[in-house]
Amino acid sequence: MKNILEKVKEAKENSKPRKFVQTWDFSINLKGLDLKKPENRFNFELMLPEGRGKDQKVAFVVDTLETEAKKHADLVIKKSEIENLAKNKKKLKKIANEYDWFFGEASLMPLIGKSFGVIFGPRGKVPKPIPPKVNVEPFVQRAKRSIRIFVKESPVVHVPVGTDKMDDEKISKNIEAVYNAVREKLPKGKTNIRSMFIKLTMGKPVRVEVGG
Repeated sequence: MKNILEKVKEAKENSKPRKFVQTWDFSINLKGLDLKKPENRFNFELMLPEGRGKDQKVAFVVDTLETEAKKHADLVIKKSEIENLAKNKKKLKKIANEYDWFFGEASLMPLIGKSFGVIFGPRGKVPKPIPPKVNVEPFVQRAKRSIRIFVKESPVVHVPVGTDKMDDEKISKNIEAVYNAVREKLPKGKTNIRSMFIKLTMGKPVRVEVGG
């Protein structure tokens, strides 16, 4: 990518100071893709090299990993709580909206899917399976630095790449990481990219040149 750091500085200069922490948004507009074909759609996770710059809430649905999960996760749902929680749709929706990442012990995945799927599925929050007797901490740390990148019905990628509290250099590295990851997923690489823009939450978009 060309002059990405300069573009980040320009976008920051074009944004007035706010009384809240703004998010850096990076959008990639695509072209030449027939999204009716499954092979042209994608949905994956990317760990940003410089992190999100804001706290991400991680939840675990567990059986044998309860003690370990409580040391690192923001929320732990025990096997014995799944059935009652599934009956309380209001509470389940609140949890699905409040927490960013979900993990579930592999042995519980059929039960989790049956109990939580109707609420978690549409939100892209279906728990990721983890094996038993595993160290939970690396899963939590990776999740807190990750974002979801997807293209479904609309040919646009729109993701957060940090906050205005982060250094410009760190934002630049995150943007480049997203660009490279998306480019690798496209059948014709950068030829499938129409345009790219970066902006702060309340700032004006600044166009970024498509690079190599």
